[in-house]
Order: sequence, then structure tokens, then C-alpha cells
Amino acid sequence: MSQTVLEHGEIVRVSGPIVTARNMRAATMYEVVEVSDLRLIGEVVRVVDDVATLQVYENTSMVRPGDPVYRTGGPLTVRLGPGLIGNIYDGIQRPLKDIEAHSGAFIRRGEKTDPLDPDKRWRFVPKIKAGDAVTAGQVLGTVRETEAVELRVMAPPGLRSPARVQSIAPEGDYAVNDQIAVIEDADHASVPVQMAQSWAVREGRPVARRLPADRPLITGQRIIDTLFPIAKGGTAAIPGGFGTGKTMTQHALAKWSDADIIVYIGCGERGNEMTDVLTDFPKLIDPRSGRPLMERTILIANTSNMPVAAREVSIYTGITLAEFYRDQGYHVAVFADSTSRWAEALRELSARLEEIPAEEGFPASLPTRLAQFYERAGMVEPLSGGTGSVSVVGAVSPPGGDFAEPVTQHTRRFVRCFWALDRQLADARHYPAINWLTSYSMYLEDVEPWWKRTDPAWAELRNQTISLLQQEDKLQQIVKLVGPDVLPDSQRLVLTVCEIIKTGLLQQSAFDDVDMYSTPGKQMALLRAMLHFYERGKAFIGSGGTLAEVRSMAIVQELVRAKSTVPNDDEEGLRGLTKRVDEQFDRLERR
Repeated sequence: MSQTVLEHGEIVRVSGPIVTARNMRAATMYEVVEVSDLRLIGEVVRVVDDVATLQVYENTSMVRPGDPVYRTGGPLTVRLGPGLIGNIYDGIQRPLKDIEAHSGAFIRRGEKTDPLDPDKRWRFVPKIKAGDAVTAGQVLGTVRETEAVELRVMAPPGLRSPARVQSIAPEGDYAVNDQIAVIEDADHASVPVQMAQSWAVREGRPVARRLPADRPLITGQRIIDTLFPIAKGGTAAIPGGFGTGKTMTQHALAKWSDADIIVYIGCGERGNEMTDVLTDFPKLIDPRSGRPLMERTILIANTSNMPVAAREVSIYTGITLAEFYRDQGYHVAVFADSTSRWAEALRELSARLEEIPAEEGFPASLPTRLAQFYERAGMVEPLSGGTGSVSVVGAVSPPGGDFAEPVTQHTRRFVRCFWALDRQLADARHYPAINWLTSYSMYLEDVEPWWKRTDPAWAELRNQTISLLQQEDKLQQIVKLVGPDVLPDSQRLVLTVCEIIKTGLLQQSAFDDVDMYSTPGKQMALLRAMLHFYERGKAFIGSGGTLAEVRSMAIVQELVRAKSTVPNDDEEGLRGLTKRVDEQFDRLERR
């Protein structure tokens, strides 16, 4: 954040987080200001002649007309460099751990703390030498940020070519504000480069080109990976009413997805839920490395009792941090919990700005703001080369679970995965409570080539499963009216198989050491065995057998329990499921 202080204005009106000031003719949109002698951080959101409207990211109690407003001349920025990983920030990138260390449990108004520790020294290893040609975004050197993350120090994204390195620091220990290189740009101007850089949060970072999202983000959650996959660089929404498991599902995705970096944004959530995140995440072990999960995680905590304007900017802070690591060639997953609380902040700010409301009081700009957030996801070729991606999963909290409300409806326009949480499934303790009839993924064709390399029959088995579940839903409507006895055994078999699929495949326990995560291979082995059971059962009933005989087979319970009894690495045990289906049907047919 720029600290250059220019001429100041004067407050003429205060309405909660919205402040109006005069003598601001030179102010620009989204310029950062410091309000009153408390130096509260704010941002210009409207300019009319010499009157500017500001949204303040801190509590404006005791701020009054006549107090000064100090301009800084720059937009709201975040500091990008070593030290981000493992940190916990508020919505405007103030490190909460550092604030607690010297201020206690409460953030003092006007508090300003360096987002990156200016005293900590990092081992810098140069990758180029003086005299080398360099382009925007090129890697100048590396820093081992954590055991899991190697940070790449890059040339400024706006560097004009042709450029060359005038000097670069030798290998050694440096602080984030130390100059580690000097580059001569196309205009023969010297550009100093520090280990850390700043970037405006509302501006997407540049890339060489965007790439198709053609590989899945493996989450280990069977209903997602097998039925409704998301691609790396993709977007997804998890809508659901209170208590349906939005936060729990995002926690599972954060822990198990094969993203390199996790950015978790607690945007307007209840304090107790965010407390669980802040206390649980540092204790979690990364299943890939066996080390703490925080070694590749950044948390942004902005609870519902924090200033509403900071909630509005928190998602931009999070997505900018994600883009920084994307530009280094990492695959980053961003979890925003929840975008509904963010939209409510927009609504409150819009009301105080006296804008004409649209649906349910939300601002008319809501669709545009949602689009601006989700469009920053994607698989790209960074300026540094290679590939990187930002995947965005946003939770949506529609009041009363009404998916027809504006935030959910507009979100559906801009995401390609929709994992709809179901109240009845949650009440039945079926988690993840994702409804397989109302959810969808538009990445199926994109990720199919990858899945075919894992299992050539993935698309066929997946489509057959969806078809069976849809048949089961129609049959259940008949059963509710007249009971199951009126159905022939062939249709009752569909009910039986779907119950096996729902319990043995789609339901997953986060507390079971075996069941909490499933590899793609295990997912397909379970699905293949269950569908093969259906095919053999259908043939057996068609040749005169009864459903009672089929349901009495031991393999029925084996298929249901296999998710917990057969480990991911037991390839022989997984293949044996289909073999035992055949063996038991063969014995049944020989009777």
C-alpha cells in the first residue's frame, strides 16, 4: 500500500463505512486514502467535482465532519514475496498473528503492520547473471519459502523489452525489502528489483496466454471427481442452506485437492466457524508430504463482525495472492466462504451510497462484480513460462436454501461446476451432501482425455451411473405412492444398486482414515464393480432369478463396505471386487 501522503481533504458526512469528503478534486477512483487522524484505511469509490465518496475498511466510530482525509496517490495493493505461505491475514492483508503479538486480541483502529516480516532473512539463489537478457516475469532467482514451496523472484510484469540485468545479488540471506537486482529496461532506465513486489488487488496480473482447462483438479471426493469433476483453472459453486456442509466440503477440498497452493478466504463467515478454521488448519498434516498443511496454505480471515467494507475487498486480496503463485508455475486453489456474505457487503455499501437497488436490494452491478472475480480463474502460460492455474470454488449461502435468489442465480452464469448441497441428504448424515440430480459439471468433455488415460471406460461408466440415479428417482416417486411391491424385480434391482452406489460410492466419511480420500483408480474400481453387479443381476433376473436371491449375496455388503475396507494402494483388492461379483453370481446360477 502506497504511503506517499499528498494534500488532504475534509470530511463532510459519515454514514457507517461510507464517508464523504470535499477538497478531493485530484482524487482518482479506487485511490487509497487515510481517514481522520486515526489514519483509517479507505478507498475512493465515487468522485463528483471536488467531492469524493470513500469506503472505509475499519470502524468509523467517533469519526466526524471536519476531520481530515489524507490521499496516498495509489490504489489498494498487496505485498507479494516470501512469508505469505502459512500466514493469516485480514481482508486488507494485515497479518493477524503479528497484530495479536503486539496489540492483543483486538485490532486497534488505524493499525498498520507490515504484511511481510521486514526483518526475517531468506536464502536467495540467483538463476541469472549480470549482462543476461531478461523479459517481464522471468525468474531471477529462488527462495525456499517452506519445505513444500520454492518461491521464484521474478522480473517486474510491466518491464519493457529488450532489457538486461545490470547487477544481481550473489547467493546469500536477504530481507524482503533488500534490492537483489537492477535491470536496464528498453528506455535505458534502471529498474531496481526487491525480493518482494506490490500489486493492485483489483487488477488481474498479466499472462502470456490463456490455455484450455483440460486436466481435472483431483479432490479425492468421489462424487466430485467421478461424477462432477472440476478442471484445474476451473470455477465451481457450492450452494446450500445453513448446516448443509458448505464449509466442511471446502475444508475437505482444501486438504485433499492436488493443488500446489491453497488460499482460503473466510469472507463474512461466523466467528466460531472461522475460529475452527484457524485452529484446525495449523494442525492438519498434508497427505502428500506428511508435513503441516499450512506450509502451502494462506488464510484470509474476515468474519461477519469485522468492518463490512473489508469483506468486500477480501476476495480481491485472496485472488491476487493466488495469481502471484500462479505466475510462478504453481496450481493454486482458492476457496471463498462465502460469496453470499460478500454480496451482502455490496448490498449494504450500495444502500449507504444511495444507489438504486435491483433484485432483493442487491446492487445492479452484482453480476458484473461476480464475473470480475470468477474470470480471474484459469489455466495459463505465465510470463515466466510453463503452466500455472487458479481454480476458484465459491460457497453460496442462499437464505432458506432458495437457489432462485439473485446471488445463486448470477453465480450459475459464471461458473462451470455446480455442486448443489441438499438439506435432506445433510439431515440423513449423507456427506458430502451434494445432490446428484441437481448438480452438474461443464468440464466433462475437457477432462475426458485425462480420465481415459486413467480408465478408458470412465465416460461410459459415469453416464451409466447418472442414468441409473435418474431412473431411481422416478421409481422412488412410484414407491412413495403405492409401495415397492408393485414394481417388477428388474426395477427393484435398480433401487438396490442405486442404494449401493449412494452408500458405497457417493457417501464419504471425513473421519475414516481409509474413506476420507479416494484415488482416481479406487474410484473407478468401486464404480466398475457396482455397475458390473447391476449387469450380472439384470441378466440373472432376466433368466428367471429373483431379486431376493441377488440381495442375499455377500457381495452386496462387500461393495458397500469396500470404501472403508480396501485401501487406495491395494490394487489387487480393488480388482478382486469385480472378480468376486462374477464368482458369487456364477455360484448362484449353478444352483
